[in-house]
Amino acid sequence: MSGFGLAGPPPAPSIPGWTHLRTGKVRDLYTNDSGNILLVASDRISAYDWVMPTEIPNKGAVLTQLSLFWFDLLADIVPNHVITTDVPEIVEDRAVIVAPLEMFAIECVARGYLTGSGWNEYQQNSGVCGNLLPQGLLDGSQLPTSIFTPATKAEIGEHDVNINFDKAIEILGQEDAEKLKTLTLKLYETASEFSASRGIILADTKFEFGRNAQGEIILGDEALTPDSSRFWDQSTWVPGGAQPSFDKQFLRDYLVSSGWDRNSPPPELPAQIVEKTALRYEEAFYRLTGSKF
Repeated sequence: MSGFGLAGPPPAPSIPGWTHLRTGKVRDLYTNDSGNILLVASDRISAYDWVMPTEIPNKGAVLTQLSLFWFDLLADIVPNHVITTDVPEIVEDRAVIVAPLEMFAIECVARGYLTGSGWNEYQQNSGVCGNLLPQGLLDGSQLPTSIFTPATKAEIGEHDVNINFDKAIEILGQEDAEKLKTLTLKLYETASEFSASRGIILADTKFEFGRNAQGEIILGDEALTPDSSRFWDQSTWVPGGAQPSFDKQFLRDYLVSSGWDRNSPPPELPAQIVEKTALRYEEAFYRLTGSKF
């Protein structure tokens, strides 16, 4: 068993004028009479396919504001789903009103460095999702060129499954698969170049796309946050092992050392782990945007 635990997802807050649609690991979705979506990023945090019982202060606001920063920076490449940031006061700073989209049925992942599930696959077959790579790469090595490594979308508590491009074509059709691959790599390379100017390595990232009512391909969900990306400090990057990340590293390290079996509901998080994790998210925001959170 995995996911939210025995108690199920937490109750979503009631928001006047909005009807709750569903609750995900981190976000709560609402709709209104016009059919628009209120996308609210909570302070929940997940690890090892479980949502932790302890929240991380300001995490939802960091995710929302950083996504808005990237949406603006990348708007010349692809339009995004944001209609307005004028949201109800109860969710101010951590929510946006967005257009409803018909989402594509794959996660669009770009990698410029070898790590995580990509490193695991490379050790088995010298490639990742059908992309053949040179021999002799290490965990954390920069790839000769960025690669597209799509994945299927999993339900809460399940793992996304990496697929090759042929499988993406089977799911989406040739034309849409080609478009999403091109967009994903263009967005990644643009964001990677910008991040490098701030002393940050964007090792990999995940995008989600959908079609709007006019049939246009739109960037949705979140973009280039510590929840959807691996950000490394350029000054400490050394291939050959796991790299310190601007994300849940403190949380994962604690859970590994705690003796938690990953099959039963996770433990409450110590204040020190909560504080360190919150500061890491806020540092990523500062390093990338130049603004204090």
